[in-house]
Amino acid sequence: MANLLGVTLFALFILVSVSLHEAGHMLTAKAFGMKVTRYFVGFGPTLWSFKRGETEYGIKGIPLGGFCKIVGMTPQDDDVEPADQPRAMWRYPVWKRTIVMSAGSITHFALALGALWIMAVSVGLPNPAFPATDAEARKEPAVISLAPCVVPDNTGRECRADDTASPAAQAKLRDGDRITSLNGTPVNNYGDLLTALRATTPGSRAEIGYVRDGQPGTTSTVLAQTQRPPLDNPKGEAGPVSALGVGLQFTTPTRVGYGPVGAIGATADFTGNMAVQTAHAMQRIPQKVPALWTAITGGERDMDTPISVVGASRLGGEFVANDAWYGFFLLFVSLNFFIGVFNLLPLLPLDGGHIAIAWFERVRSWLYARLRRPDPGRVDYLKLMPITYAVILVGGAFTLLTVTADVVNPITLFSR
Repeated sequence: MANLLGVTLFALFILVSVSLHEAGHMLTAKAFGMKVTRYFVGFGPTLWSFKRGETEYGIKGIPLGGFCKIVGMTPQDDDVEPADQPRAMWRYPVWKRTIVMSAGSITHFALALGALWIMAVSVGLPNPAFPATDAEARKEPAVISLAPCVVPDNTGRECRADDTASPAAQAKLRDGDRITSLNGTPVNNYGDLLTALRATTPGSRAEIGYVRDGQPGTTSTVLAQTQRPPLDNPKGEAGPVSALGVGLQFTTPTRVGYGPVGAIGATADFTGNMAVQTAHAMQRIPQKVPALWTAITGGERDMDTPISVVGASRLGGEFVANDAWYGFFLLFVSLNFFIGVFNLLPLLPLDGGHIAIAWFERVRSWLYARLRRPDPGRVDYLKLMPITYAVILVGGAFTLLTVTADVVNPITLFSR
């Protein structure tokens, strides 16, 4: 039930974001005097609407987005009434059209930045010093948290009644103890502990040195056996290794809180990192298509593959079901930022495509004027339709691929 609530809530958040995106276009267009005839949330049959001034507002039956109709977006629009010709969007200065077309993405960025600032002053933002990879985590001090048992396989499942109890717990170790040696081998960090465990025989007795509350101590226990891949090849074949029944307890805080002023800089820094990660993710999209197809045809789903709105909503449901609201809102921030960036790509029918054409016209007119040649006029959008259709076809196919993968083999963050 909680999962369904989370899915519904996240989908609603996305719908509100997209609706505000269209509202950004509408409000800026109206502010410049352009004529906006329709603003609707959803697609398909109209469920409810009303007209105020020259604009009809309403809700449609399929809640998968929204739209607003600005009169005369291109010179080729054939539905502009003679009386509306002076207010056609394409007649306005390029800087005004740029603001109107970018207002949707700016709205997504504003939502992301606003949510980040609120998180920074309330619950904190992710600590940039916190280990982001397994290699970084292994450099942390070997401060342990006890596991309830040792699972004999490599599935990551929860403990069962017949699983071996944690050897560390049997040795009277506690959460927060720092391991300093194993069978006489010094342990300076968590990576050293893992290496030392791999060098021992499962089922053998191990002598353990530790520090608790600043006081050194020693204990011993019989190591259990589990299955793990090689340390230098996490995707390799799992084999039998010794297990102490502990996990790493990070000494570096996962979040950092800020005051209202400090949160501004922290939000900017986090957004800069997110921009870099988004750029890298978009560059990797073509490389991830085979992995998506593998996931659909029965292979393992790569955690680094793209997800659709369906997949994002499912993850939102998991976060809510596991009371992980922090992850829920970080996902909301990331999705809004990604949509904002993606929508500015210079491709039709995206907003970035319209912006690129507007500035191409402006630069071309400037060059022709300097060369004392006649202004070539506006770009003929009809000639660009084959490219537009190709972008729509590729985008539609990719969307179908990600949605299918998210339905038949979704990414799961929490063990079931």
